[in-house]
Amino acid sequence: MRIEAGRFTVRLAETEDDVAAAQRLRYRVFVEEMGADASPEERAARREWDEFDPHFDHLILIDNEAASDDPLDRVVGVYRLMTGAMARKGIGFYGATEYDLTKLVHYPRETLELGRSCVGGGHRGGAGMHLLWTGLGQYVAERGVEIMFGVASFHGSDIAPLAQPLSYLHHNHLAPDDLRVRTLPEHFQNMDLLPPDQISKVEAMRMIPALIKAYLRLGGFVGEGAYVDRDFNTVDVCLLMDTSRMVERYRAFYSRADRGAAERILG
Repeated sequence: MRIEAGRFTVRLAETEDDVAAAQRLRYRVFVEEMGADASPEERAARREWDEFDPHFDHLILIDNEAASDDPLDRVVGVYRLMTGAMARKGIGFYGATEYDLTKLVHYPRETLELGRSCVGGGHRGGAGMHLLWTGLGQYVAERGVEIMFGVASFHGSDIAPLAQPLSYLHHNHLAPDDLRVRTLPEHFQNMDLLPPDQISKVEAMRMIPALIKAYLRLGGFVGEGAYVDRDFNTVDVCLLMDTSRMVERYRAFYSRADRGAAERILG
């Protein structure tokens, strides 16, 4: 896979240096920006990693015009990707450390876990982000993925200030029963914190991170219960979605690109 448009390239990591560059971006976003914990080794290398990294594909967004001469600083967006087939052959899904994923492990259609997704501060919401999603759409289409899921986060580890958005998600976007994964019992945090008549949709949507809202616009759902990740200083929800709408957007992009419109689409 390789997609190029303007100054950006999207492809899968091919070398150890590619993965290291993805880990450098994750360190900048998760540790330096969001306050996640890091080991002394991670701080010395300025990279964030875990034991799951070797088992995942890493989709990277490269800014070919980045000001830095260090190639590790040219990756400005990343997704960590594992299909159900990959999980069954290897270490399993990362999300199983937070959620009971039994329904997804045994799901009759191909699934895909997204993780460690982040985009550098100067590229959020712009052309690069759209291209990264296009690359994800190609990955999904090529592998026949029908259900996509992953942990998405609210910044901070205190549940109380998040009563509005968590309750809104629970009452309006709870996954259907066959996809309704649930936080592991020992970590379960109730999302049903307010009754529907006390929820302000405007306030709730204001507090929901942009990435979660993007999945909701594509018809996404949430699992039952939240998870407080104190190491990453986040409150997590499990997002799930049928991929058909993402694949349609990916195909539409290539239809337009074939007519010479890629530059207009991507900035």
